[in-house]
Amino acid sequence: MILTINNFLNKNLDNKVIIFPTDTVYGIGCKYQDITSVKKIYDIKNRDYSRPMAILCYSLEQVKQVVAKDVKLDEKITKYWPGKLTLIFKKDPSISDIITAGKATVGVRIPNNSIALNLLQKHGPMVVTSLNESNEPAITKFKDALNYQSKVDYIIEGGDLHNKPSTVYDTINKKVLRQGDIKINE
Repeated sequence: MILTINNFLNKNLDNKVIIFPTDTVYGIGCKYQDITSVKKIYDIKNRDYSRPMAILCYSLEQVKQVVAKDVKLDEKITKYWPGKLTLIFKKDPSISDIITAGKATVGVRIPNNSIALNLLQKHGPMVVTSLNESNEPAITKFKDALNYQSKVDYIIEGGDLHNKPSTVYDTINKKVLRQGDIKINE
């Protein structure tokens, strides 16, 4: 079902997989506690379970729900939030190994897109990955996102996007894992 963000905010997201725009590319996601839907995303993308997915959040308060309690959110890197930067932190024990591919870390991002932020503010942190078949280019055009309509519960309209995926920075090992628009001085 295709919805505008205003129609979508009143929907129940329990056991639902959705597609929505972010500040980079179209994402496919679900509530982070909903492991059945997380598995469905892996299946839709033909994604190997050895590849972790990120969690998108609305605020630093939400980030603190998904990272380990002893993680210090360094202003040198969080200054890029909201924005096109995924940060790898030690995960909170409540985060499923299915999301993190069995790793003790989790990728977290606060996107700079009003639709994504409204969604995350209303429904809380969500597991999100780029909308695409695994190892294929990420989808940036709304018409291409519609090809997944039969595989998901909702698609939120968001127009065409013109960005590349986020920079991924490992805060533990202090290194860039994927270079995007944001440059981090290691």
